[in-house]
Amino acid sequence: MPDAVGFQPFKSSPLTGLPAPFGGITLEERRFLGKVIVRGEPDDKAFTEAVTSTVGCAPPVEPNTTAASAGVPARTVFWLGPNEWMIHCAEDTQYALVADLREALKERHAAVVDVSDYYVLMRLSGERTLEVLSKGTPLDLHPRSFQVGRCAQTHFGHATVLLHKVEDSAMDVQVRWSFAEYVWTLIVDGTREYSAAPG
Repeated sequence: MPDAVGFQPFKSSPLTGLPAPFGGITLEERRFLGKVIVRGEPDDKAFTEAVTSTVGCAPPVEPNTTAASAGVPARTVFWLGPNEWMIHCAEDTQYALVADLREALKERHAAVVDVSDYYVLMRLSGERTLEVLSKGTPLDLHPRSFQVGRCAQTHFGHATVLLHKVEDSAMDVQVRWSFAEYVWTLIVDGTREYSAAPG
């Protein structure tokens, strides 16, 4: 029988030990970020004000856009739907954020859920980032349609992902934990044709 007293829990990732991409493309996990879902009515001024004062920025109302808090702690808010947002925050700060949001919204028609353990976030960067991702998604990633700061839920292969364009040649890909290895491998496979090409 295991020694419960001596047991030390640890955090692990489904992406540990997976191969790197080719052709000068970088793929790395943004490990253990806090992730919180907030739902409410954007037309409810009290809801918007409560979220803004707690998070540090207003929830974006334009589809497929993001907002970021100006100070510390740093937080990014993603528009997921007309009444749904996701907040990314520093590791382990999601517990206090969830508690603060629930307290601020306790009189409102709203929901706050910690989904940190449900999703994995990885960042793909390099000159061929958009080219590689375009192999697996029907979303138009051309800069004229998908600018820096934009986000969108779409498919990559057989997985549902949230894409966030952080720079001209860098994209964050968020995916459910159970599909993380699949998406990573699919991205790496999409770079194999560049293995003999200069970075």
